[in-house]
Amino acid sequence: MGTATGVVPVTATGTLKEAARREVDRHADALTALSERLHADPETAWEEHRAAAAVPELLDRAGFDVTPSYLGLDTAFLARFGSGPTRIALCAEYDALPGLGHACGHNLIAASSIGAALGLAAVADEAGITVEVYGTPAEEGGGGKIEMLDRGAFAGVDLAMMVHPAPVDVAEARPFAVSHSKISYKGKSAHAAAYPEAGVNAADAFTVAQVAIGLLRQQLPASARVHGVVTHAGDAPNAIPERASGRWYVRAETLAELAELEARVMRAFEAGALATGCDLTVEPESKPYAEFRTDESALGHYRANARALGREFAPPGQSARMNRASTDMGNVSQVVPAIHPYIGIGSLPATNHQHEFAAFCVGGQAERALLDGAVALAWTAVDRAGADRTLSPGDFPDPR
Repeated sequence: MGTATGVVPVTATGTLKEAARREVDRHADALTALSERLHADPETAWEEHRAAAAVPELLDRAGFDVTPSYLGLDTAFLARFGSGPTRIALCAEYDALPGLGHACGHNLIAASSIGAALGLAAVADEAGITVEVYGTPAEEGGGGKIEMLDRGAFAGVDLAMMVHPAPVDVAEARPFAVSHSKISYKGKSAHAAAYPEAGVNAADAFTVAQVAIGLLRQQLPASARVHGVVTHAGDAPNAIPERASGRWYVRAETLAELAELEARVMRAFEAGALATGCDLTVEPESKPYAEFRTDESALGHYRANARALGREFAPPGQSARMNRASTDMGNVSQVVPAIHPYIGIGSLPATNHQHEFAAFCVGGQAERALLDGAVALAWTAVDRAGADRTLSPGDFPDPR
């Protein structure tokens, strides 16, 4: 691949890290505008058509080789630059939450990964890096990265990274493994007053199942999580509900523990069907998300780089618990070295998946987190390549 046409040639002063930071700063306004554009136009899992087109625009203009609809997934993309031996993957998430918009800050994730890629493009040849940006749809329950892995993405990558917004900075991700299931009951409708005995109540099946799950929680490990929502449970008070449906998540420390726990939870849903006479259907929404396997060397570099930018990591506690949230980046980490640090946007008492948190994902502190995250990721990539050094005249070719 050739020289990035939109990248300012690195001057022979300072270090590769300083040059990468200058390039991120040069694009600060465009990166902020991208984040704000995504925030104002949220799209949910597998529907991120406008985001998937908008996010790689800066990379395309900078000379990256952009592949839309990557691996046959309409809202995924791959953008590549450079030909160095160290392959760095930056993950850009951009799906939003149903009803909550960007209350998990994926607009900032996408913009920070794009910023890091632009910074690295300025030094890729000198650092011996190939930059790969993966546009990864459907993190919020759809398992986009798992679909991409199954189709061959990330193969041979030396390090995969992203930064995730949170109330405070936390370096290490410790997410739960999680399964996502659609639960459906089918009964029989009847007039609730005139012919109640003719009905089979699908809504009651959910009531039985939720009571059983509530009692089961007494015997579950403290780290286990079981939660969900009933999305449909009837249409009229005087008609016995014929169909009921919902979405349920089961979380555990590891995939192995999840398999055992999920079987127990499914028996609660079976109890609802047995008690009411309904038929039960369970449909996985994606393959299970795995626990995270952190590359400790890369995380050490990230910690040092974030601190060099003036960021402080929060001690363990209530405000730092976002690092337990599940992510399909865990599946990536099982295949290639990876880190998934959290970057604070100063939102407390608002936390992720609240309307108030979404409001904090634009504005001054969000912009600082975006740019700090981009620089810290770029610097960590340079460290992984073992490339940071003082530059001297003649290190770079003449600008084209």
